[in-house]
Amino acid sequence: MKSVIIFVLIILLLGGGYFIFTPGPEIVGDESSPIKESRNAEFDAAVDLVKNNVMEKDEQMESYTELLAKGNFMESAHHVEGKALLIEDDGKKIVRFEDFDTINGPALFIYLSTGLDDSDFVNLGEIKATKGNVNYEVPEGTDTEKYNKVLVWCEPFSVLFSYAELK
Repeated sequence: MKSVIIFVLIILLLGGGYFIFTPGPEIVGDESSPIKESRNAEFDAAVDLVKNNVMEKDEQMESYTELLAKGNFMESAHHVEGKALLIEDDGKKIVRFEDFDTINGPALFIYLSTGLDDSDFVNLGEIKATKGNVNYEVPEGTDTEKYNKVLVWCEPFSVLFSYAELK
């Protein structure tokens, strides 16, 4: 009987020791920020709703215009084709998109900017077309040497769709 009690005590001690000294399962955390995921998912959903809505336009330019600068559109968040021209026409400056082609997005605006963000810019208005040739009037007195980048900017999500540097 004494040996049975000793055997039971040894089993209990070994079992208890195993649970006390054995590490638990490894717990690894790999969750993305819910803010970033939510914003990206919301942005992607908003783009998906309008990306196939092509807005085509072909505005003509007068023949007595002067080309001041130009640049090819570069992709940022979305594919883009075409070029941006800075033109002076009868004392007015115009930013012209030629052979422009991109997808549509939520609340896209055209900015003249000092950089590739929305920290210092001149708003030229909502995008007129996602395909074709379009003119955007530059407000009088705008320093186009300083504001030499044309941005296609998604305002609600603060996302740069594409840009062109005027040289």
